[in-house]
Parts: sequence; structure tokens; C-alpha cells
Amino acid sequence: MLELALIGSTALLGLAGMAHCTAMCGAACTAITAGGDAGGATVASRTWGFHLARVLSYAAGGAVAAGSMAVLAGWSQASPALRPFWTLLHVAALALGVYLLWRGQQPEWMSAIGRTQRPPAPAAGGWQRVQFPVKAAVAGSLWVAWPCGLLQSALLVAALANGPAGGAAAMAAFAVTSSGGLLLAPWAWRRWAANPAAQVRAVRLAGLMLVGASAFALLHGLYPPFAAFCATL
Repeated sequence: MLELALIGSTALLGLAGMAHCTAMCGAACTAITAGGDAGGATVASRTWGFHLARVLSYAAGGAVAAGSMAVLAGWSQASPALRPFWTLLHVAALALGVYLLWRGQQPEWMSAIGRTQRPPAPAAGGWQRVQFPVKAAVAGSLWVAWPCGLLQSALLVAALANGPAGGAAAMAAFAVTSSGGLLLAPWAWRRWAANPAAQVRAVRLAGLMLVGASAFALLHGLYPPFAAFCATL
């Protein structure tokens, strides 16, 4: 009964957080799954490879969290040391959001992420370069390391499971239900890419959402020490 309750909780958490996932991870997911064709890879194969690997990586994270509470406690003790990195990450996201909102287009380095070229044929006896669907799967397998508060909340819920299997099932449910936003962003980008005006509006909307999310995260982090200071006055 406990396992079913936890799986239901993480599934609902993923559904409620789809908008958050779209704003935070949609651009990166689009660059990975909807980039230029490479080695005959299709958008469908890249999408399946990415999302299947993402579900498996989340399940592995849930199994680790549920199977080793000591590890989870160690992570919580190390969290203050990661605070400067967390702050710098959101400052960078805020700056990127302002740029997108102002220019209405992605910076060149970000646009180049999704552009790939067909690799040359391997020399006789040489190694075959890894094709793009495999690269998309590798990216999906690393998604569990993304510094996301919603993901960390789901891991905390999964840690309450009775064992690794329950934790893995809870995180797999979270990955599946939260993937709606990551599927929506590439679809919308392909739909709007043919319309330059709509593309500019979409980029500026993404910048506005990124500015809002990053500003909220930064101000939310400043509130507790500010409130404590005011309490001493």
C-alpha cells in the first residue's frame, strides 16, 4: 500500500510540474531530440532514445535513494556547499532569459547544439563514430543529475519506499508523467520553426518564463536570511 501511495504521489508531482519541466528543460531537450539529421537518425529515434534513457536513469536514482538513506543524508549535509553553484546557475539562467527576451533569438552557441553533420565513413579497421540516437540516450541517462528542485523533491518521496524496487517505480512514474512538457517543447518548436514571426514570439516567451523562474528561485533563496535579519530588529 505504501508503494502504491508513493508511486501515485510522484506521478501526480510529475503531472503538476509539466509546465516547470517545459520552462527549465524544454530548450535543452529540443536541441537534443529535434536537431539536424545525423547518420540517418530520425526525430522519433532520438526522442525514444532520450526519454527511455531518462526514465531508466530516474528509476536508478530512485532505487539508490530508497536503498540507502545514509547516502541521502550525506547529500543533504553537502547541500550548503553546493549553494554557490546553485546561485550561479540561476544567475546564468536569468541572464540567458533576459537575452532571449531582448533579442528574440537564441545565441549562436546554443543554436549550434542542435546542428549536427553526417559523420564521415570510418576508415578500414577504424572505430565507427557514435551516432546521434546513442548521443541522445546518453544525454537522457545524465538527466537525473540535473540541478532541479522538482526532481530532488521526487527523489525525497521515492526515498520513503520500503526498498530499491519501490523507489525505482516511484521515480519511473515521475519521469513518465513529467515527460509531457519535454515532448511538447520539441513539437512546438518544429511547428513554429517554419514561421519566423511565431519563432521570435516563442523564443521571447521562453525567455520570459526563464526570467520568472530564475528570479523566483533567487529571491526565494534570499528570503529566509532576510526574514531572520528583520526578526532581530
